[in-house]
Amino acid sequence: MSKKSKIIRVQGTDITILSEEEADYISLTDMLKAKDGDFFISDWLRNRNTVEYLGIWERIHNPDFNYGEFATIKSQAGLNSYKISVKEWVEKTGAIGLRATAGRYGGTYAHRDIAFEFGMWISAEFKIYLIKEFQRLKDEEQKLLGWDIRRNLTKINYRIHTDAIKSNLIPESLTKTQINQIYASEADVLNMALFGKTAAQWRSENPNEKGNIRDFANVSQLVCLVNLENLNAVFIHDGLPQSERLRRLNAIAIQQMKILLEDKAAQRLEGSSDDQKEGEAT
Repeated sequence: MSKKSKIIRVQGTDITILSEEEADYISLTDMLKAKDGDFFISDWLRNRNTVEYLGIWERIHNPDFNYGEFATIKSQAGLNSYKISVKEWVEKTGAIGLRATAGRYGGTYAHRDIAFEFGMWISAEFKIYLIKEFQRLKDEEQKLLGWDIRRNLTKINYRIHTDAIKSNLIPESLTKTQINQIYASEADVLNMALFGKTAAQWRSENPNEKGNIRDFANVSQLVCLVNLENLNAVFIHDGLPQSERLRRLNAIAIQQMKILLEDKAAQRLEGSSDDQKEGEAT
């Protein structure tokens, strides 16, 4: 299981969530702390309704589920003499919805579908708040993902841009320092076209800021920058001189920024990114 974890707080109880590929597993061990009295996960697991639900879930999600062993367990569920641990359940049936783990994130974990059902065993109110907090976490992750995608898109297009420079503007005999100077020069073509200043000018004006001019770009500027990088790569391949490329890119930047600043979808993205930046600052 992945060691990537998140914590949500439900009615005063901290609950660990582990993510594995596209699945989320929630700690039943943590959830149990919210239940009054001396109860164990094995008490929930011996309930016939629990066993029937787990069997249906595994049938839908697990092609390797052992139905023979499951039938035996189901026939005994609910009897006073019946008792089974999570480890035994997994070993006998090959179940994937429940997991008993050791180590740093030790305890019993359940796929989120099953964890929500376990939440009902604690209380209906607890289940509602569990789902609400889990969804809040997922919404925050989507906002982070959206911002990362936009940043990574800029980085990918920057690679296209620099490859065009390397293929068309950099003779093989140049030194590494000279190559870096050309890269910086071409980066400033985009900076000048979009921001009206070079990276060095921005640093001189903002000596106390960490990062560079592009780190402080808004969403509309990042979208425009991606487009300018693509266009500049094409212009370089076409053999246009730098001065002509700068003139064209500046005109395109002005046109695109006017459109982006009036676009409602871009404004919504801008609002989401501002919220994200404020969260990182706090």
